[in-house]
Amino acid sequence: MIVDIYNTDKTYNIIYADPPWQYKQKQINFQHYNEGKKYINSVEEHYKTMSIEELKAMKNTIMNISQADCLLFMWATCPNLDLAIELGKNWGFEYKTVAFVWDKQRTNYGFYTLSQCELCLVFKKGKIPHKQANNIKQFLSEHVGKHSAKPTEIRKRIDAMYSNLSRIELFARQQIEGWDCWGNEVESEGE
Repeated sequence: MIVDIYNTDKTYNIIYADPPWQYKQKQINFQHYNEGKKYINSVEEHYKTMSIEELKAMKNTIMNISQADCLLFMWATCPNLDLAIELGKNWGFEYKTVAFVWDKQRTNYGFYTLSQCELCLVFKKGKIPHKQANNIKQFLSEHVGKHSAKPTEIRKRIDAMYSNLSRIELFARQQIEGWDCWGNEVESEGE
């Protein structure tokens, strides 16, 4: 179900977020792929991004929708890792660890090394909710799909641990059964 997080009384034990991070690139970063084609790697070509200040401005809303005992699973690209930790803390959570590491099975040019993985961090507020499963793996190797789309397997792993709890996906692109969602790109139900 699509929820207007700014106008709801609903609260959640699990918040899953993929913020639309901005990148401050000082130069154009050209990427080369299989056929030798070049393209400019700009996320702005794919979706509207938000500055760290805009994301931090969501603090009261996030605090209002999170229950006293709540986990925040937040995707962070490596260039914005420090901002992701800062944002989670700003939203009222304590950084705990890296929940998931996604090997995209494709490399992108980085400024230092070839980039291939994305991280999903976990933060907590209050007590850690009781898990239904204790055998969930951190690492996932799955080929990257549509730009910025995260693997459905990660949401399934969160479901395996916490399907009995209230869950919302922020910055969502689609509605998924069992999850509330919020985002400006939400399409339709299904995977």
